[in-house]
Amino acid sequence: MSDEITITLPDGSERSVPAGTTVAGLASSIGSRLAKAAVIGAVNGTERDLVWPLEGGDEVSIITETDERGLFTIRHSTAHVLAQAVLDLFPGATFAIGPPIENGFYYDFELADGGTFTPDDLERLDKRMREIIAEKQPFIRDEIPEDAALELFSGHKYKCEIIRGAADDPTSATESGLVRTYENPPRFIDLCRGPHVPDTGRLGHFKLMRVAGAYWRGDERNPMLQRIYGTAWASKKDLEAYLKRLEEAAERDHRKLATELDLLSFPSELGGGLAVWHPKGALVRKLMEDYSRDRHEKGDYQFVVTPHLANANLFETSGHLDFYKDGMYPPMEMDNGSYYPKPMNCPMHCLIFRSRQRSYRELPLRLFELGTVYRYERAGTLHGLMRIRGFTQDDSHIYCTEEQLQDEIASLLDFVMSVLRAFGFTEFTANLSTKDPDKHVGSDEIWEKATGALKNALEQYGLEYSVKEGDAAFYGPKIDIDIKDAIGRTWQLSTIQCDFNLPERFELEYVSDDGSRKRPIMLHRALFGSIERFFGVLLEHYAGAFPAWLAPVQVRILPVRDDHDAHGRLLVASLRARGYRADMVEADEPLGGRIRKAKLEKLPYVLVIGDDDVAHATVGVNPRGGEVERNVAFESFVERLAADVVGHS
Repeated sequence: MSDEITITLPDGSERSVPAGTTVAGLASSIGSRLAKAAVIGAVNGTERDLVWPLEGGDEVSIITETDERGLFTIRHSTAHVLAQAVLDLFPGATFAIGPPIENGFYYDFELADGGTFTPDDLERLDKRMREIIAEKQPFIRDEIPEDAALELFSGHKYKCEIIRGAADDPTSATESGLVRTYENPPRFIDLCRGPHVPDTGRLGHFKLMRVAGAYWRGDERNPMLQRIYGTAWASKKDLEAYLKRLEEAAERDHRKLATELDLLSFPSELGGGLAVWHPKGALVRKLMEDYSRDRHEKGDYQFVVTPHLANANLFETSGHLDFYKDGMYPPMEMDNGSYYPKPMNCPMHCLIFRSRQRSYRELPLRLFELGTVYRYERAGTLHGLMRIRGFTQDDSHIYCTEEQLQDEIASLLDFVMSVLRAFGFTEFTANLSTKDPDKHVGSDEIWEKATGALKNALEQYGLEYSVKEGDAAFYGPKIDIDIKDAIGRTWQLSTIQCDFNLPERFELEYVSDDGSRKRPIMLHRALFGSIERFFGVLLEHYAGAFPAWLAPVQVRILPVRDDHDAHGRLLVASLRARGYRADMVEADEPLGGRIRKAKLEKLPYVLVIGDDDVAHATVGVNPRGGEVERNVAFESFVERLAADVVGHS
């Protein structure tokens, strides 16, 4: 019997190591730097702790702290340290779940007598967590029978509910009828599928961020728990960089900017998730919508309009009442049936296609609507314009033949990218979601053709993309386009979806060139995603300083003295007559204060006029973010403004 085993590495090479070697031992055999950075390993595709013993023939990759999966593990382990600290410092407390999330982690708790955490409590917990980390407590994996687990966690009702299978826990799992746990001896043990860092000493670059309420299992009928959010990173440098990004993001928060710039608001009288648009915000929105309409008109789309609600029969046909009812508002009972506010525009567009016989000569048929939809989002998930209950989609549905599919998708992708670039985005990635083999409609042949068409379009455009195997909706594959904003955050915006389901459900047909009747393929395309969310992303991307073509006020005239006001009004009239958005603030307060106010409003251009300017038809130009320019001919400025405004297209 050989004392060595052979391991296959990610590059396909093989490595011989002594029998009994662990994942950590393999990392050490490759190099000390890798061993130091290693967090967990992937053994035959399954993530394992560093102490996991390897067997001959295993395929192994070492996952380091710079890998996203490594960071996921660091955050997961830090969540356990938080839970231990809470149970140490708060007698009678119990815990629920504590998964890692993007950029951090959270853990849900219930304190004795319905207590709540305070900011001072977070400081105490931070101190206790650092003591636990300094103790270098090991993470020890075990699997125990269910009855033993119930006895072990008998004082923690939420854990017992998880063990009995009454609740889903994203951090626990069972194998072979056993319950998996991780222990930090001698004081703490938790349900968990793992893996974890070897010991708490590998942690420490974290910060507890805030406390929020969270219903158990996300159900408003269940108890409200106390959720502590934190962030954790591989190094102090990474943590500090993230906290700095958070500060910048807070300054760019669209809700804050919307209030400061008087763009829109969320009155409590309306109810959660609903906004009213003030004149300046509504003007920017109109500019966005006008641009969208213009591009669609030039792109050979046909405009349609559909109502805000429909009979339940429509949503039974479309399948929304089967698959999407939880996201819909309750019905309104009328004398001739139940009516629902529409969550989607697509069923109504199918009715338009079906309204008369269609010929292959009409295809591709491109329908476009700025259609307002209503979706019930839970109160805890609402977030300004980013997660809202009533919103307007720039919704397109294209009906085409199989033969037209490739060209149509390529055209759609080009259309999407050119519009996103016009709004100032330059960095893009995409996700291609493919068929779930166990949950789909439509033939394999059509799926292959549609997926191939999406893939070819992405490659033809040269767009970087990732494949999400089996992640498509049951009705067809899709492309999701992500943009990167000015501070490096990623936002998912545009979507292109192939749909084989709705044409079948609505029995859509066209007459082909040989006289036979065929089903069209339906492409869904939301470019902005929604006007509201896209506006919010733009507002944060530009930190409220909209480019000149989108700014609600492009130019402000500031006379130095009140005897310059009349000339200022003439300049405003001249600018407005040429189609620009200009206003004037009269000289009834000091010039410096008026300039500061204009800067706070983030106006693209402020023009100051004094005696010489009135005499020589010049202006002092104070451009946003630039140096003040004196004695600029007014007509020269107008040419400059024109170039700035048209530059977006």
